[in-house]
Amino acid sequence: MNNVNGILLVVGAMAAFALEDMFIKHLSASVPTGQIMILLGAVCGLIFAVMTVVTRKRIFDRAAWRPLPLVRAVSEGVGAIAFVTALALVDLSTVAAVFQALPLAVTVGAALFLGEQVGWRRWSAVCVGFLGVLMIIRPGLAGFQPETLLVVISVFCIAARDLITRRLDADIASSVVAMQAYVAAILGGLVLMVVQTQSLVPIAGPQMGPLIGAVLFSVLGYYGIVTAMRVGDASALTPFRYTRLVFSITAGMIMFGERPDLMTIAGASLILGSGLYTFLRERRLARVMVAAA
Repeated sequence: MNNVNGILLVVGAMAAFALEDMFIKHLSASVPTGQIMILLGAVCGLIFAVMTVVTRKRIFDRAAWRPLPLVRAVSEGVGAIAFVTALALVDLSTVAAVFQALPLAVTVGAALFLGEQVGWRRWSAVCVGFLGVLMIIRPGLAGFQPETLLVVISVFCIAARDLITRRLDADIASSVVAMQAYVAAILGGLVLMVVQTQSLVPIAGPQMGPLIGAVLFSVLGYYGIVTAMRVGDASALTPFRYTRLVFSITAGMIMFGERPDLMTIAGASLILGSGLYTFLRERRLARVMVAAA
């Protein structure tokens, strides 16, 4: 029953993240991307700061402000700049499809930087997954959009964030880590506004709805995924993270009239298939290690 509840929470969280992306993309048509990041970072950061206080955790715990957590926040900030900018320029379905390569990037990073053993089968799956990314991006072909490379940058930044998270002190409150991420988003938004010479836009009635939606679903998505991982087994829940792609494609088709072409669908299928194979392979190896012990 716990795994069933966890699966429902994961699916709900993925739907929330897809809706957050949809609202950000809609908002980016009339509000600078840097300003969007600042607004989201300020409101969501405040929410998690309040959660930290309410749960009697220490915001300024020394362990939370050492170099490693700060490097994690910087990685998330750079990834957020790339991701939000990509959302403003590229189809939502394309952004979501390329972003599904994140688990593959984490596998590569774990092998290169954390010394984890990755056999030829998983390396082959990683190569197939990145072939799917190339099929979607299409470098050198007629359908190539340079802006899609921003999603690739975001994938590697968020992968770095996830790898660093594995090394964080377990005593650091999750709400503090989340707050740091949103503070990094604020700083990233300021950098983006300066670099792109963006001007602040007054938030009027038409922008208020999408902004509230983005904040609401960002918090719900984060809360849902954290709760899911606490009530269910990670091995049972991880495959359901890929439902985000389904929700994103549906949102893109309904809200923005997007129609992913055959190459995009084929590339997304390769990414999903290789990601699921990598997950199942890791799960099998974990069982073998437990049995051997």
